[in-house]
Amino acid sequence: MSERMHPIRYQAGVPVYRYATDPAVPPLSVMRFTGDMRPAHGVPHIHDFPVLMYIAAGTDDDDPASRTGDLYVVAPGAVIDAAGMRMGSAVGVLFDPAALGDDTGTPWPAWRGHPLLFPFLHGTSTGLLRLRVPPERQPVWESTLAAIEEELAARRTGFRQAAAAHLTLLLVDVARLAVDVVGDLRRSNETVLAEVFEVIEQRFAEQISLRDVAKSVGMTPAYLTTLVRRRTGRTVQDWLIDRRMSEARRLLAESELPINDIARRVGVFDPGYFTRRFRREHGMTPRAWRERLDPAGSFG
Repeated sequence: MSERMHPIRYQAGVPVYRYATDPAVPPLSVMRFTGDMRPAHGVPHIHDFPVLMYIAAGTDDDDPASRTGDLYVVAPGAVIDAAGMRMGSAVGVLFDPAALGDDTGTPWPAWRGHPLLFPFLHGTSTGLLRLRVPPERQPVWESTLAAIEEELAARRTGFRQAAAAHLTLLLVDVARLAVDVVGDLRRSNETVLAEVFEVIEQRFAEQISLRDVAKSVGMTPAYLTTLVRRRTGRTVQDWLIDRRMSEARRLLAESELPINDIARRVGVFDPGYFTRRFRREHGMTPRAWRERLDPAGSFG
């Protein structure tokens, strides 16, 4: 568990957990809970990434409700109150949205390109959207979860892509089970989010600010901050940093550019600040990140 997620900060005293972005850690993992087990970090807490919790159906044949599985869609950025969650034999699916990729080949997934992530923006007060998995779909969920576990354990060639493909199938099912929630989101302010992400995508390599983004979408900085945080659990600045860091990781992995040049290419013109920010986000310096990918040191 500790290698997959770790607290990065506190928000009003509540720990915020981030999924580990590390070359050695796949962007997707599966955890199993039994009996009365709860996640080790306790309640309340905040995930800075999407989570699915699938709870298998019960065995009481006299109670039709017990034959329906529970599925909890955990909202990123929301304070999670899991006190009333029925755990039983629960399976947690934790993932970095980057596991899904996108249509442009960019390593950073814009929400606009991933409608399958809309159910995670449900806005439920507990941070948990509870869905019912009908009996006929439960074997599909159980076999797909097992397939993800098998791929992650065996780590054969292409295991990341195979695991992501299985995750996509689960997210399609989530979207269908949550069709009313997704419909509401599509009819609300998601077009504004699309515009925000478009601005970030086009201008992240520049020295842009929240004010610049807000001006581009015709809103005040304060209103835009409230809207984006309510819909995604994160701020515009958080998303801008995420985009810059994902591009930095790509350049560290795929180029021989010096660290200072990479910093400038992702819109950070102070190399010292870039290194400090990268260490804060990833727990290691950019050079250490590159060395983990390239132990022989061929990038210098």
